[in-house]
Amino acid sequence: MQISANDPKRKSWVEIPHNSNFPIQNLPFGVFSIGSDNPKTCVAIGAYLADLSALAAKGFFSDLPFESSDFESSTLNALMKKGKQATRALRNRLAEIFDADGSFLDRKSDIESALHQQSDVAMHLPVQVGDYTDFYSSIEHATNVGTMFRDPDNALLPNWKHIPVAYHGRSSSIIISGEPIHRPKGQTKPNDTEPPVYGPTRLLDFELEMAFVTFDGKALGDSISTAEAEEYIFGMLLFNDWSARDIQKWEYVPLGPFLAKNFASSVSPWIVTLDALEPFRTEGPVQDPKVLPYLEYAGNKNIDIKLEVAIETPSGDEKTVSESNYKNMYWNMNQQLAHHTVNGCNVRCGDMMASGTISGSDPSSYGSMLEITWRGSKPVQMPDGTERKFINDEDSVIMRGSCEKDGIKIGFGEVRTKVLPAK
Repeated sequence: MQISANDPKRKSWVEIPHNSNFPIQNLPFGVFSIGSDNPKTCVAIGAYLADLSALAAKGFFSDLPFESSDFESSTLNALMKKGKQATRALRNRLAEIFDADGSFLDRKSDIESALHQQSDVAMHLPVQVGDYTDFYSSIEHATNVGTMFRDPDNALLPNWKHIPVAYHGRSSSIIISGEPIHRPKGQTKPNDTEPPVYGPTRLLDFELEMAFVTFDGKALGDSISTAEAEEYIFGMLLFNDWSARDIQKWEYVPLGPFLAKNFASSVSPWIVTLDALEPFRTEGPVQDPKVLPYLEYAGNKNIDIKLEVAIETPSGDEKTVSESNYKNMYWNMNQQLAHHTVNGCNVRCGDMMASGTISGSDPSSYGSMLEITWRGSKPVQMPDGTERKFINDEDSVIMRGSCEKDGIKIGFGEVRTKVLPAK
């Protein structure tokens, strides 16, 4: 099925502010509520969102393979259960509904009744996340961490260029943008000569990541190839994988992160479909040595997504501390999903898979405070005169992302999280 919603010539009759994240070529999916009403599904367009249940009730989707309950659900899972072709047809229909030259202009009043200002609603976690996997797929980030903590001459572990390294994380603590977190507590070991101590982390960090969300995969025992992977990926969203570096350093051997990671991961409310990102495909880094056949792929599988991270101090001053790009990922989504399932692991609708910290080659593009301040040795000077080695209580971390090409900007909005003192 053609992705007609991506037509760069489309213009909408909905007023869309200049430089908006949400032109008619985007139409990302989310879940919203107004007041005490139950959450429902929606798409964003300009400064508005469209209530999909209201449009469904007016019969706009009657010929598509959805039930009214799919749009009245408090998550996108029911809608996503219908699969790639169904959700593509839905987004194509929505583009036609909002097109200034579309075939639904005679029903404009019905459509307008489904629109709400985004500033008037509450946004919710868009999917019920069944399982969450965190990859480690930026070669610059892995090299930086290996240089700091191991051997600068052998920064990458022997397996890193052969497999998309990952671990299985905690889905219950994935939270929506705007929900604050409390500084986590755990064991740390301040020095090698004394026993560990218990208390709040002193080295709270963000990790700039993107995540993709899956449709239902294949049955247990079957694998998804790199060629098939995109049929099983619904879309992407911004992902802040919070980390407690001092807790992590003490606990990660031999099984990897635990308390250092499972206390919270923050996501943006809008899922930008993989279809909407097609025009921004680009080639990825050269993979050397040659990967095994099941990880080989054809075509451009990286995506040019400009990313930034800002820290907002308690005084309200904001400073951008990182400008990175998802296109630099060494391992792409197709390879990640193929590797995840090559042993027969079954993925399910709503599973979330994060990229791992996204760093570039320049220090201005590093995706964590660990790298930006190089373990605290190069503090960041803030506009209010303070400095940051890691994240302080009452700071807010804001991540933003967008793609731009030929005058079209496809944005992800933002994920914003405030850090409160430890309980």
